Amino acid sequence: MRVGYTSVADSDDVEMHVLPLGHDSTDRRGLTGAGTIAALATRSGAELLAQCPRLADLLAQLQTALAAQRADAPPTLFRLDRLDDAERSLLGDVLGEGEVSGIVALPDRRVAQIQESVFAGLWRVRIEGEAGARAHDYLEIGAVPEIAARAALDFPSPEIAITSPPEGAMNVMPVLAEIRQRMAAHRAGDASHVINFTLLPMNPADMEHLTATLGNGPIQLYSRGYGSCRVLATGARYVWSVQFLNAMDTPVLDTIEIGDVPAAVRAADEDFQDSSERLGEIIEAYFA
Repeated sequence: MRVGYTSVADSDDVEMHVLPLGHDSTDRRGLTGAGTIAALATRSGAELLAQCPRLADLLAQLQTALAAQRADAPPTLFRLDRLDDAERSLLGDVLGEGEVSGIVALPDRRVAQIQESVFAGLWRVRIEGEAGARAHDYLEIGAVPEIAARAALDFPSPEIAITSPPEGAMNVMPVLAEIRQRMAAHRAGDASHVINFTLLPMNPADMEHLTATLGNGPIQLYSRGYGSCRVLATGARYVWSVQFLNAMDTPVLDTIEIGDVPAAVRAADEDFQDSSERLGEIIEAYFA
């Protein structure tokens, strides 16, 4: 199943495209972890501290916050407006590009871009500015950026309207009934309920009716970790299309999850501790 956020001619839908990782106005691409070390290794610690004192202070704050963060705790935000252009550029080198990226459509038709850094649980979020204005740009430490978690609750409908099935439908009606029941029963923090379409026979008529009933949501997230994963919010609250993909970008596991933001794109407790330690190593090696 692919329930995406699409653009329909002559409608008010917001057209959403997943931007290249590290996208910005200069088309500068971010770096992986290995690229981060290579970029920093060309400068001495004294040079970095002299040229980027505010960045060095920010990195120390990030390391401390990562060590204290837990997956079920509120996120911690860090503004970047105190950094100059050189420090922002170097920050991009330090953060690199992690496994998860995506976009969130906001109610005012702007789009927020989300990029996890190479330090799992540390995210960079950019929100389009008004016409001619600079984009909002900040860092966030948490299981998933708050802007995505809030959109998952605020935008989708808490109920679905189940209409008569189309001709030729097989299993869509009991699936929709199960989804509706699970939506009503779910509470924040509960384990997600998974419906596996790889094992459940669903013909094209079933899938078309399911897609039309659930509708399109405001969130697209993509993980390129141990096997790629595409996570799309539907227009129904707590209901997500989660697809695990092979090297040809073909779904090998096609599911619906009813629950909070899926675990496939969330940071876990152990991620924060590991990220704090790795960021500390970079600070000690290049900024001390």
